[in-house]
Amino acid sequence: MGGVALLGVPLDENSSFLRGPAEGPARIREALRSPSANMACEDGRELDREPRFVDRGDLALGTGEQAIEQIRAGALERLRAGEALLSLGGDHSIVAPLVRAHAELHGPLTILHVDAHPDLYDALDGNPRSHGSPFARIMEEGLAQRLVQVGIRTLNAHQAEQAERFGVEIVDMRSFDPRADLRLEGPLYVSLDLDALDPAFVPGVSHHEPGGLTTREAIGIVQRLPADALVGADVVELNPTRDANGVTAMVAAKLVKELASKLLG
Repeated sequence: MGGVALLGVPLDENSSFLRGPAEGPARIREALRSPSANMACEDGRELDREPRFVDRGDLALGTGEQAIEQIRAGALERLRAGEALLSLGGDHSIVAPLVRAHAELHGPLTILHVDAHPDLYDALDGNPRSHGSPFARIMEEGLAQRLVQVGIRTLNAHQAEQAERFGVEIVDMRSFDPRADLRLEGPLYVSLDLDALDPAFVPGVSHHEPGGLTTREAIGIVQRLPADALVGADVVELNPTRDANGVTAMVAAKLVKELASKLLG
């Protein structure tokens, strides 16, 4: 793997409850550079001493379908330049165009989706681009050969039907085992919604869903990823308008560092 590019995707117009995640990339960058911490990963890699780790700034986005296409095109440009992408959201609607770009280069993906919500609505509130719908679009378009969802605890009847329709593998929080081997093979894309974690650890998200992962469990999921299979990742749904003392941004930055180290190999 060549370099790893940090790419901000500041879009939240497809959020169903609160706006705010468009400010997420800036807050995650602030946390990464905070003098209260450093850029060391738990494996000892120091990202500020790693020339292959680069920040490509934020994509300039319009609205509606134009924004979705700009995300796909912007991601594909970086991928074709030989960089692995670590994207910062934004709401979860950004994952559909990001996956389109990765699948264009790598073919159908294995996707590990870590989230409180399955995001499989056909159209949430009438919006097929909703942050509650990206994985329905991904599966409809044949962009994933396998979709594994971990941390789910909001599965309603419609989304259960969608999961069965698409053959989604769901590991809900009742049956989550941090030691389980998910047997993930490449090309592997990881999408991490911060509300997968319990709101005690991440108050700065739009949808507080009690009973989620601990920060340590989320880090463990990342650290057990097969580095040789991983081709891209995103961290989404930080909402700074709800973040207490920037703690959620620091959790996001921690996960970004661990994902970056995995992508660097």
